[in-house]
Amino acid sequence: MKKRPLSGLGGLVYSTNKNIGTEREPATLPPQQQDLRIHLDRLGGNKTVTRITGFVGKPADLDDLGRTLKSKCGVGGNTKDGVILLQGDHRDKVLAFLTEKGYKAKKAGG
Repeated sequence: MKKRPLSGLGGLVYSTNKNIGTEREPATLPPQQQDLRIHLDRLGGNKTVTRITGFVGKPADLDDLGRTLKSKCGVGGNTKDGVILLQGDHRDKVLAFLTEKGYKAKKAGG
């Protein structure tokens, strides 16, 4: 007979702590308070990826920004763990778009 945990909290049955089990999404900061960094990474096979880091907010808002950047640059990409990845070197386009929208962004790295 296989034992199952009593709850999704690792076997915790009852607690007086009101904050336990309630994860809150971080509130999305307005564009003027966002401090974004635009990196260029080189992957195997001589492929380049533009990586945007530093976004603070809800995953849904990150997905929306990533989707907008992908359509502006006309490329594929991904959003995951607070990072936006775009296929290819699009640092100049991304920087121009983000500063136009009011984000505080700059190129990072060499």
